[in-house]
Order: sequence, then structure tokens, then C-alpha cells
Amino acid sequence: MRYLLDTNICIYLLDAHPPHVVQRFKAAALGQVVMSVVTYAELCHGVERCVGAERDVAAKSLARLTLRVPVLAFESRAAESYGVLAVAVRDRRRDAMDRLIAAHALSAGLTLVTSNEADFKDYPGLKVENWVSAS
Repeated sequence: MRYLLDTNICIYLLDAHPPHVVQRFKAAALGQVVMSVVTYAELCHGVERCVGAERDVAAKSLARLTLRVPVLAFESRAAESYGVLAVAVRDRRRDAMDRLIAAHALSAGLTLVTSNEADFKDYPGLKVENWVSAS
């Protein structure tokens, strides 16, 4: 099985180094766990918000993470999935970035890993796992 990480899981991994989440990574072969370019953009934004030495540490941490968790490009199939999901949940307000990440996971046939399961509730066909609560 392959997984797409939500931004909150990447931040949790970078900040807390939780053993149970780290173990899930170690159990997966390189390339089985990826991040969306949308997640990468959000993480880059977080790096840029840092100043001084904190920014350097954050940038190096992100670079190390992307060595283990490749960044998946957003392609036209993902854009088409975004349209489907936007219509499917139009009665509820959703964060556009989360919807893009959900569409990316769905279009690539990946299971989305998040600790904010409510953000991805009711998206048709989307498989979601929470590695934080699974401990």
C-alpha cells in the first residue's frame, strides 16, 4: 500500500519525532510514502515564516524529510479529482489546500495519512488513515 502524507503529519513528524509514526515510515519501502506538492508548498511556507537560525534548522529538516518522503507532482488527473470532490462536498466549507491534497491522494490511488480526519470526511472514494491515533 502507498501513502500520501497530509501537512499535519509532516509537521508532527518534524517537530515531535513520535516513535509510533517513525516506525510506520521505517516499515515502508522508499517511495511508498510520499507527499503532495501542495503539502510541500505548505511546509515551504512554514520554513519562510521562520527567522534567523530557526529558519536554517527548519529548511534543513524539510530537506531531510524530502529525501525519505518524495514530493509527488500535481497533474491533470488530480485537478479533475479536485472538481469531483468540490462538487461532492459543496454544502460544507472546506480548506482549499486540504481539498487539493485529498484530490491528489484520490487521483493517485493513495491512502491519505492525517491526524485531522474530520477535514477529509465524506470525500467519496478517499481512503484515510490516522497514524497518530493508531498508537
